[in-house]
Amino acid sequence: MITIPFWQRIGIVLIMLLGILLALPTFLGDKNSTVSRYLPGGPIQLGLDLQGGAHLLLEVATYQLVEERLENLRDETRQAFRGTRPSIGYRRLDIKNGALHIDLRNISDRALARDRLLEVSLDGADFDIVDSPSGLIVSYKEGAQTELVRRAVSQAIEVLRRRIDPDGTKEPVIQAQGADRILVQVPGESNLIRLRSLITQTARMTFHLVCLDNAPGCREIVSADGYRDSYNVVRRPALSGESLVDAGASTDENGQPAVSFRFDTAGARIFAKLTEENVGKPFAIVLDSGIDEATGKPIVEVISAPRISVPIRGGSGIIEGNFTFESANDLAILLRAGALPAPLKIIEERSVGPDLGADSVAAGELASLLALISVIVFMVVYYRIVGMIASFALVSNLILIIGTLGLLGATLTLPGIAGIVLTMGMAVDANVLIFERIREERARGTKPLLAIDAGYRRAMSTIIDANITTFIAALILFVLGAGPIKGFAVTLCIGIITSVFSAVFLTRLAMVIWFRAKRPTQLSGLEGKR
Repeated sequence: MITIPFWQRIGIVLIMLLGILLALPTFLGDKNSTVSRYLPGGPIQLGLDLQGGAHLLLEVATYQLVEERLENLRDETRQAFRGTRPSIGYRRLDIKNGALHIDLRNISDRALARDRLLEVSLDGADFDIVDSPSGLIVSYKEGAQTELVRRAVSQAIEVLRRRIDPDGTKEPVIQAQGADRILVQVPGESNLIRLRSLITQTARMTFHLVCLDNAPGCREIVSADGYRDSYNVVRRPALSGESLVDAGASTDENGQPAVSFRFDTAGARIFAKLTEENVGKPFAIVLDSGIDEATGKPIVEVISAPRISVPIRGGSGIIEGNFTFESANDLAILLRAGALPAPLKIIEERSVGPDLGADSVAAGELASLLALISVIVFMVVYYRIVGMIASFALVSNLILIIGTLGLLGATLTLPGIAGIVLTMGMAVDANVLIFERIREERARGTKPLLAIDAGYRRAMSTIIDANITTFIAALILFVLGAGPIKGFAVTLCIGIITSVFSAVFLTRLAMVIWFRAKRPTQLSGLEGKR
């Protein structure tokens, strides 16, 4: 006799109700609708191949990243050699081939120079310091450089997320690919030029005093403010953009587009001192935009060079320049998101049009519908009443898959649809196995209710074993795969779990309810040998 505990029956019903609630936002379509706001989860997000949008694969400029860190080490080394007694004389501090080459005046100072380097480089934890004929060579340890790139990739992902989706509405896919690459997918994005600009600009802003002559410690930077071709600025910045806490598009006193900014407390204090000590002097706002893809050279420009008329003690100001309202807004987004830790190079890009995405959605819907109808027709024709029960479980399984995908915030792609269609076949496969076991019991003369009980018990271990092995394979695909493979693996993993629930527990409950309501003496579709 089949006995299903009361708590199990309630649990099955509650799971189905929860699945329906989770799937409703997807069926309603609009996550901002009045009904959807009060429902758990959200609608399934369509992937790039279904919705259209932009796909870019970025590479972190590792050489540039290492060189920048070595430049910082060179500045610290210069200060350590000159600023501490006894001072250490040197001819040159050159960065070549990813290493800092120190040319000492007296080779006898090598041991002292090594000690100073260990002090400024945190006891050499990240650097190898080796002797050279003229002094010392400092280079990154292999493990330290790998960790440096890993941190840069992680930080770049967060910065890109703030740039691309500042309002949290686009739901882009931004993830690491390998050691030094980042995959960016933005569904629904049509302005690829603007997206490229937001992604590739380093957006490292610094504030420099302007040199009035060619004094030592100055360098010439190209101007983008429309007033001069270039500015000669103090090489070391007086203040960096890391102190910025807010930026936004605004207008200047003439109504022209501008960018307003505000510093944190420490930055405001430095900015106030800078403006107090340099009233009447110009200062340059410099923007490092990354690497020019055509030339491979850094893009560093003076975007504004105002003259300090009065001390600015409020910690805020306005950047004026040759802005449009769109470019001012984009620069504000870049500054709010923060600077990239290293330049990013686009090594692959493609765009999927919305029409092509709509065609893919239509094709996917048609394939799923045809698969569903075909399976239902076969089950009803072959197994009759119990085939209808299996078809009910199949539709329930589809609802559970959609609800789970919505709850997890998963993105549905074409391979994901393939996984759902495959799951439909796997779901009824379990029912076919159960029904054939019931048929065997009936052929032996077992009473209908006992045959149902025996059929489920005999098939259970086979169903569980088969689904566990398939689940392991899908899990491996998810862990080791990428992109479309992951989408297929996700829907397959979810489908396996929901299939076992719907094909075993849900149909068992439905069979018992049907049997107790009708009390049939024959099991339609399960009598006799096939």
